[in-house]
Amino acid sequence: MADGELKGRVAVVTGGNGGIGLGMARGLAAAGAAVVVSGRNAEKSRRAVAELVALGAQAVAIEADVADETAVDALIRSTAERFGRVDVLVNNAGMNIRKPVQDLTLAEWRQVLDTNLTSAFLASRAVYPHMKNGGGGKIINIGSMMSIFGTSFAPAYAASKGGIVQLTKAMASAWARDNIQVNAVLPGWIDTELTINARREVQGLHDRVLARTPAARWGVPDDLSGVAVFLGGPASDFVTGTAIPVDGGYSIQG
Repeated sequence: MADGELKGRVAVVTGGNGGIGLGMARGLAAAGAAVVVSGRNAEKSRRAVAELVALGAQAVAIEADVADETAVDALIRSTAERFGRVDVLVNNAGMNIRKPVQDLTLAEWRQVLDTNLTSAFLASRAVYPHMKNGGGGKIINIGSMMSIFGTSFAPAYAASKGGIVQLTKAMASAWARDNIQVNAVLPGWIDTELTINARREVQGLHDRVLARTPAARWGVPDDLSGVAVFLGGPASDFVTGTAIPVDGGYSIQG
């Protein structure tokens, strides 16, 4: 990626204090963007910001519950007040509850949908006027391989990530006239805290992932940094409504 490609731009990354979010934040920071890390774990956010500052970036943490409308509005407003603009929004915050459909409670269903899908709606809606008034912007929604494939052990997660893809298309269609590009990224099996738990809970998952992935490895968070810069920068000005797998070839296997 080109140094300074995103110089002068301001990015908000929800769930940016670890895993895929931090990998994307590192890419955005290395390309010159100022980065706002949003998360609920203050200590993790402090460490993430210190890491981004060490890369030479402007970076701050703003605590927010992304499923809470008031908190999300405050996150975007605070970012705009501090930096004067918001150019890139990465809707990455997410969670999973691994249970078959028949064992999933309504409260658990709602918790996953609110965290993974409703949060993206809230943050995108909040950032829209800032991007429109600023002449354009980039929204990057984090989906999943489960946007494509069925799974027995994560119905709420799969539903939320399928919804992310359709929400992406709807926003891309609605906001293209405002020069706002909206795209989704579909990570494959990435080595994060979330998937460490999956490997504990789903017998044989590690070996099945390796067997199906042509790259013959699990991804790492920094594998998402390049696509974040591409979708967050001028190279993608004519790319909108897409869902890009970043999965080592997992999704192309029959």
